[in-house]
Amino acid sequence: MASGTLYTYPGNFRAYKAQVAAQYSGAQLNVVSDPPAFKLGETNKTPDFLKKFPVGKVPAFEGKDGTCLFESNAIAYYLGNDQLRGTSPKSAALVQQWVNFADSEILPAACAWVYPTLGIMQYNKGNTDQAKEAIKKVLTVLNEYLKTRTFLVDERVSLADISVACNLLLPYQQVLEPAFRQPFVNVNRWFVTCVNQPQFKAVLGVVKLCDKMAQFDAKKFAELTPKKDKGGKKEKQPQQPKQEKKKEKKQKEEKEVDEADDLPKEPKSVDPFAALPKSAFNMDEFKRTYSNKDTLTVALPYFWEHFDKEGYSLWYSEYLYQSDLNMIFMTCNLVGGMFQRLEKLRKNAFANVCIFGEDKNNQIAGVWLMRGQELVFPLSPDWQIDYESYSWRKLDPDSEETKLLVREFWSEEGDFKIMGNRKYNQGKCYK
Repeated sequence: MASGTLYTYPGNFRAYKAQVAAQYSGAQLNVVSDPPAFKLGETNKTPDFLKKFPVGKVPAFEGKDGTCLFESNAIAYYLGNDQLRGTSPKSAALVQQWVNFADSEILPAACAWVYPTLGIMQYNKGNTDQAKEAIKKVLTVLNEYLKTRTFLVDERVSLADISVACNLLLPYQQVLEPAFRQPFVNVNRWFVTCVNQPQFKAVLGVVKLCDKMAQFDAKKFAELTPKKDKGGKKEKQPQQPKQEKKKEKKQKEEKEVDEADDLPKEPKSVDPFAALPKSAFNMDEFKRTYSNKDTLTVALPYFWEHFDKEGYSLWYSEYLYQSDLNMIFMTCNLVGGMFQRLEKLRKNAFANVCIFGEDKNNQIAGVWLMRGQELVFPLSPDWQIDYESYSWRKLDPDSEETKLLVREFWSEEGDFKIMGNRKYNQGKCYK
């Protein structure tokens, strides 16, 4: 098993590829990214470093066996395993295809658009507009391709997913606001599924998707690229009278205060349910009852006795793209990924989502309990990734059909005639 040291700087998305690959393969990787052990612009220019890595680029990897590598994709390949590289010639070729796609099609456009927002690059409207169109094009390609797939190659994470996801990381964090990314439902699902895998999270932490498209940061750009005076020396300014200096300082302070008042204030976090009237229904108590007591004899009678049909609503859902569903474990991953992305909704919703059928012929359906009388998903950008892939039908809480659906889906027992010939396979509870 490969082991060694990775030299980089903090937050380097290129280095993340190698770190994630090592998480999957179990490779022992020591990451050196902070002074004094490593300082970008100094350490990577020393004779000792350049002797091992002639280009002076990072990330750079030095193995315990003396192996030295300086390209991020090569390092990730070396630290990975056969599953990540592709388990057949065809799979390996597809992995290589998407790794190349990530660097040739995604990366240039991503950098051209994102780097000005980080102050790393001067803003140019023409270049940014071109980058936006290029990103739309690659997302369109990925969206169509991922329509019938959970991952890019085969049925598990590979170097293809690692490379593409890492190159899309900064766009998703900085500029792909909800309105821009909304048409690319399949890419959003795939990306969030990837970054929520334990091996990704161990490296990236929690990835928050962009709420508002970041703009050019002129102040940061000026700080990172200070202007040099001719001859490398500052020109001496003529001495000003003290009275004039005081007046100028006061005017500058007043101007700064005025400008600060004109700056848009950061919006406070708003509770999506704040406008709804209070409900007497105790969701936490119901969930405890459901988890700890018999569903049919205790939990369901408790629910119907305490249910507030003015404060909550019941919904039946089915997955729209049934032809896309393949293996049962992939369908389970799809449902599990949706639940992960709805983490912040748990206090105000409950559901039991069931999978019916078998490999290559299955369907997803569920019965949901939600706060309010409308679908809750549009209330927050964080909840909008998956719900449009499902049909939603509001249920009448007083009808016999609703009581039957609630009983069958929440107890995971019954004929499930609504699903036709497909037999119940397994269920997943969102609570």
